[in-house]
Amino acid sequence: MSSRPEILFPLFAGLETLDGVGPKTAKHLAQLDISVPRDLLFLLPHGVVDRRRRDTILGLTLPTTATVEVTVGRHSPSRSRGGAYRIRVADAETEFDLIFFHARAQYLQQILPEGSRRLVSGKLELYDGMANMPHPEHVLPLEEADEIPDFEPVYPLTAGVTQRVMAKAAGSALARAEALPEWIDPGQRATKQWPDWLSAVRQAHRPDDLQAVRPEDPARERLAYDEFFAHQLTLALARNVERKRVGRVTQGDGHLRDKVLKSLPYAPTGAQTRAVAEIAADMAGGDRMSRLLQGDVGAGKTLVAFLALLIAVEAGGQGVMMAPTEILARQHLEGLGPFAEAAGVRLEILTGRDKGAERRSKLADLAEGRIDILVGTHAVFQADVNFADLRLAIVDEQHRFGVRQRLELGRKGQRADILVMTATPIPRSLSLAQYGDMDVSVLDEKPPGRKPVKTTLSSTERLDEIAAHLDRATREGRQAYWVCPLVEESEKSDLTAAEERFKHLRALLGEGRVGLVHGQMPPEQKDAAMAAFQRGETDVLVATTVIEVGVNVPNASIMVIERAEIFGLAQLHQLRGRVGRGTAESTCLLLYQAPLSESGMRRLTLLRETEDGFRIAEADLEMRGAGDLIGTAQSGVPRFRIADLENQTALMAIAQSDARTLLAMDPKLEGERGRAARTLLWLMGQDEAIRLIAVG
Repeated sequence: MSSRPEILFPLFAGLETLDGVGPKTAKHLAQLDISVPRDLLFLLPHGVVDRRRRDTILGLTLPTTATVEVTVGRHSPSRSRGGAYRIRVADAETEFDLIFFHARAQYLQQILPEGSRRLVSGKLELYDGMANMPHPEHVLPLEEADEIPDFEPVYPLTAGVTQRVMAKAAGSALARAEALPEWIDPGQRATKQWPDWLSAVRQAHRPDDLQAVRPEDPARERLAYDEFFAHQLTLALARNVERKRVGRVTQGDGHLRDKVLKSLPYAPTGAQTRAVAEIAADMAGGDRMSRLLQGDVGAGKTLVAFLALLIAVEAGGQGVMMAPTEILARQHLEGLGPFAEAAGVRLEILTGRDKGAERRSKLADLAEGRIDILVGTHAVFQADVNFADLRLAIVDEQHRFGVRQRLELGRKGQRADILVMTATPIPRSLSLAQYGDMDVSVLDEKPPGRKPVKTTLSSTERLDEIAAHLDRATREGRQAYWVCPLVEESEKSDLTAAEERFKHLRALLGEGRVGLVHGQMPPEQKDAAMAAFQRGETDVLVATTVIEVGVNVPNASIMVIERAEIFGLAQLHQLRGRVGRGTAESTCLLLYQAPLSESGMRRLTLLRETEDGFRIAEADLEMRGAGDLIGTAQSGVPRFRIADLENQTALMAIAQSDARTLLAMDPKLEGERGRAARTLLWLMGQDEAIRLIAVG
């Protein structure tokens, strides 16, 4: 079944085939990401209006929506242009006015002739002690009264599309939907009391009470689960394809790891020991490892990574550690150096800088197995780079390395195990959405000796005081980062540009004591400024957020973040993690521009109270939502139409285990439920996943 099943054809036809949708409306609907009838099925109403009939408006608390049968009385046209045109109507017990502004008298006499019976529905308000209904939403002759449902759905709209057009289009799409085979596990469906797919879609669009728009409504919850399940099936298929590229059994005897552990001045944390054991078990299995190592700032990922690389070397193979930038690659080299010395293995670096004879000799050593562990940038991917026996590839800083790149690393035909490291604690819901195809190890303890960072808040009005304090501290031999939010003054923004702050601090502290790093600089200049700061030649480094990932300067013990209120929580936490790496007491100063909004205050106070990155990430997700948190465009996190990543984590977790179970029993999705699951993948537009089944 490598083409879309016929039963779904009507849902993927042109929008203009729907009732009431012409070329113009179709163009407007595109603003809501609606391009085929199926998209309308997944655009659920976000509200419900109670339009149940009543005999009279007497006794209602106004303002409220009312639907009532009336006899039409006298018309009183407005005396001024655009004024109120009133029509007196009577229900079973009382009278009230229908009011129209900018009215066309002829039209109103046509739809509301005196003496006729009509059903009217709209917002009732009190004005000068009299009930009236301005611009009723519905005015119908009694024989058409059935057109108004008791509970009317309210749809999200876009310019040029009214509720009426949207309801008509959705109804027309609904009429095309047919019963589909069931892809949800029967036990799961029975426990949750979910309806079948067609009933769920119908119920979601035709609410039968005011509670029907809650996410926990069974019909909605089922549809949210369908989205999660399709997504997790796609990830699980990618994982299966990755694992099919046969893994290798890599088992070490521990002799090199023991040397490193003996050389340490402290014992590893329980979390570190557990993570190494999980990695070793994966590597010893026959499938390819695909594991994510998540650690909070300073949780000791480097040691875990190196011990994992040593397993590869103990087994007679090689390991590679890839970083996104040259600065980080060199830093890994420095961080791993002492461990490599203790273990007695050869560690080398390969970046775009390596040229000529030096590069050729490194490549020859690598191909003949004389280099045990290689650290490098994406240069490691180049065609002329060959390993004698690559067993483990570690990829640093996941965000720049999505599912697609992971598959590419596999496509090189290297059967290496893959370990991905990220320093950003990711809330469980997001890690399931983004890395659902991977197993996860979490480092949630800090190694002994990491000092807590003291975090304080201060208003930007005290800038000069802070600069004077910085002057004293740096003269005592401490170093500081000063982070600015934007480069280049722009009229639109009153944010202090890094350039301006750099000049200001240089004037205060003296030439030569202040360095500058920002995104617009050529890479060589950036590297030179970073290196000068690392060597202690400059005391203060003014920077934009380019320093947030991984830079390690143990002597830097002060972090000033200007306009902290406009940064995300996770980003602030990452920046703060740049200090507190040495022996000195460290401080992080969050400068905000007064007055602070309530949510700004809440975010900055939370940072002052905790250094737990997971708690911070969860709070960030609650406050900002998934899209903002990772910048959806580049993150690889899918956008769900119905499901809510933040509040339905448990549902996502069930979908993940269900998808993996189904594929374990039916890897090619050929059984009855497997074929139904293929229909779901087509319905959700996961055509990529269907291709993966073919590959698998």
